[in-house]
Amino acid sequence: MANSNKFWKGMLIGALAGGALSLLDKETRAAMKENWKRAAHGTAEMVRNPKQVTSQIKETAQRVRTTVEQVGEDLAFIAEKVEELKETTPQVTKLLKETKDTFTKKEDDLDNQQVI
Repeated sequence: MANSNKFWKGMLIGALAGGALSLLDKETRAAMKENWKRAAHGTAEMVRNPKQVTSQIKETAQRVRTTVEQVGEDLAFIAEKVEELKETTPQVTKLLKETKDTFTKKEDDLDNQQVI
């Protein structure tokens, strides 16, 4: 258990050291500063307007629910069509075979008549 604890401490220290080293680059610092400002602004907006955030979350959840329902309906439709094809394909195959046999038989009959 102690080794696992050391592992996670080492991971945390490594991550912090890597983050600190990456901040030596001016562009990275500027990007992080901008990201931090955006995150702080977004958090402040959520605190000031919790009803709006809740409303947006509900709206998004409803859109996701509607999309999932539509996909479910589409999948059911596709499954139904696949079943219809499974039933129809043997019938079409049989019909084509019978048609071929009929034409082959007529062709043989014509060949036999010409021979005589």
